[in-house]
Amino acid sequence: MSKITKPFFVLLGFIFLTVAAVGVVMPILPTTPFLLLTLFCFARGSERFHRWFLGTKLYKKYLQSVVRDKTMPMKTKLVICLPVTVMLLAAFRFTPVWPARVLIAGALLFKWYYFLFVLKTKPPAGPVSVTTDGSSCD
Repeated sequence: MSKITKPFFVLLGFIFLTVAAVGVVMPILPTTPFLLLTLFCFARGSERFHRWFLGTKLYKKYLQSVVRDKTMPMKTKLVICLPVTVMLLAAFRFTPVWPARVLIAGALLFKWYYFLFVLKTKPPAGPVSVTTDGSSCD
């Protein structure tokens, strides 16, 4: 990559990271897609920032299982999908241009297909059974 594109990717990574951090406290803004974009940009722009991001709590909480296992808890799926669906439906409703409406409908269908059929649902962590000698028997 050129000397211009790497800093550009790093800058984009920090912009997406900032938006994702805002999304942590604002439920209407999805966090995970922006963290995925951050991960992509840092991987393209800087090995140092990429390694740093992999060690952050944000990555470990929101992305680690998605990247490693292609799984996500149902609660996280819903927290991502429902607000975005509401926003896309509002955009669909108020957009007068039919080609734009088709694109919005396509994005909505792709999003639900991806979250329902591609990204597996991570089973909830159940209680751990403990034997009389103190060892667990998962």
